[in-house]
Amino acid sequence: MKCPHCNKTVQVYRNPTPTVDIIIEVNDKIVLIERSNPPYGWALPGGFVDYGESYETAAVREAEEETGMKVRNLRQFHTYSDPDRDERQHTASTVFIGQAEGEPVGGDDAARAQLFTEETLPKLAFDHDRILADYYQAKQES
Repeated sequence: MKCPHCNKTVQVYRNPTPTVDIIIEVNDKIVLIERSNPPYGWALPGGFVDYGESYETAAVREAEEETGMKVRNLRQFHTYSDPDRDERQHTASTVFIGQAEGEPVGGDDAARAQLFTEETLPKLAFDHDRILADYYQAKQES
């Protein structure tokens, strides 16, 4: 590609886009959001990491924007980076676990937010079924 400033040929790098997802525990349930933008469906709260923002800050921000909940005891769980995990683009999502209290309320790009148990999980967007399978497996092992 030619640089528009100096007209030299420059290497163009394509990198995965960093995202975060958060498993919010409320007693023995977790919070899911119903997405109001494509791809539609139920998902973990989460989103893109803003420039200049830490992943932890992004997770707390996205949780509050999409569920109205203030998350505490945040800890990193795992990173998921399969190039096909998001049909829009290659993303790498670092998943966090945290706790909150009360009832979630959908906000920002979440049409609604709701509490679920492992037995009542709906069909999930992205690779969130795999993330939650890993989460519940890790809970059984601990």
